[in-house]
Amino acid sequence: MKIRFRSCVSSTMLLVLLTAVRLFAVEGSGLPQVAPAAAGMDDVRLAKIAERMGAFVAEGQASGVVNLVARDGKIVYRNAVGMADVETNRAMQPDTMFAIASMTKPITATAVMILRDEGKLALDDPVAKYLPEFGEVKFQDQPPQRPITLRDLMTHTAGLGGSQQNEGSLAATAAAIARRPLLFQPGAKWSYSPGLTVCGRVVEVVAGQPFEKFLEQRIFQPLGMKDTTFFPDEAQQRRLAKLYKPGVQPGSVEATTHWLSDLGADRTPNPSGGLFSTVTDMARFYQMVLDGGRCGDKRIVSAESVREMTRNQTGDLTTGFTDGNCWGLGWCVVRQPQGVTAMLSPGTFGHGGAFGTQGWVDPQRRMIFVLMVQRTGFGNSDGADLRGQFQQLAVDAIAN
Repeated sequence: MKIRFRSCVSSTMLLVLLTAVRLFAVEGSGLPQVAPAAAGMDDVRLAKIAERMGAFVAEGQASGVVNLVARDGKIVYRNAVGMADVETNRAMQPDTMFAIASMTKPITATAVMILRDEGKLALDDPVAKYLPEFGEVKFQDQPPQRPITLRDLMTHTAGLGGSQQNEGSLAATAAAIARRPLLFQPGAKWSYSPGLTVCGRVVEVVAGQPFEKFLEQRIFQPLGMKDTTFFPDEAQQRRLAKLYKPGVQPGSVEATTHWLSDLGADRTPNPSGGLFSTVTDMARFYQMVLDGGRCGDKRIVSAESVREMTRNQTGDLTTGFTDGNCWGLGWCVVRQPQGVTAMLSPGTFGHGGAFGTQGWVDPQRRMIFVLMVQRTGFGNSDGADLRGQFQQLAVDAIAN
């Protein structure tokens, strides 16, 4: 079914869209929701986010959007506009669930660092120490000049290539990745890769339990991330946003599917891009990282590991999908703000997803920006106006 939106926004249409915006108190989120002024934010300026997101929906750039802004450990803005399912007229809600795709990667990296804190692995360990098949990898039919390390996997500098799609179990997927020829010598370049998938398999081997169970017990349960999962149950599936692509006619969208959001019976946990989540759950995760690995009196990962994850690990290598970035361990890090990151502070870290979702943490401003949407075929989501304008309006709302 194709849904047509007007390409220009009339005042009447925009009013209708904005009356559909839902602003709710966040109950049990772990982050209190406060009046914006209590965190040095201006509520009138924050309200412009809803107006702009509504315009994107009216223009057919998305079926609907959910946004969250937090500052100083407090949620100052959370809204939902547009539709999660256009065909059934199901509106976006603050607790709508989304396939977050590669926003999964920093969570996987955190799992690795938890084991590192416990002395069960080291960043510069050869991957083959845990997965022997990686002792057989080849570059141009020869062994690489040095072994691939866990650090290489988390910085996308291992030389791995190919799809990030699972091929059966996580064990079978890691073995299949090891059989692919390397694209370059380890450490020589940056190339987006299934390295975090391999990290997920390492977590299974070292922890002695399924990857999804480790995340559940060591990250999701302690943080209260009750809606973050590889396997949404029936009730959660009813809250999932559908994926949309551009329709044939300008200003229209059309429902579509993608393997990252496939809920088939043979689904297996994908550490590179398989999680579903909500804005509130992701804000809890980001606040934990912003707070140096703690959530209240709960220590999830060490402060030193957080610093390692969010610092420049790739030097002067060209990285990422927008200019001015470097890479940490599982995280993209803004080195020189410009373009879509111009309003962010140097050292801001985060990650995007294939369906337009974005989550970024600005430690200098003590702010968190989460954008949830489900769209594909609209170009580079990391460099999208949808992301840039949301971030700009949130930063513009700082009062003091």
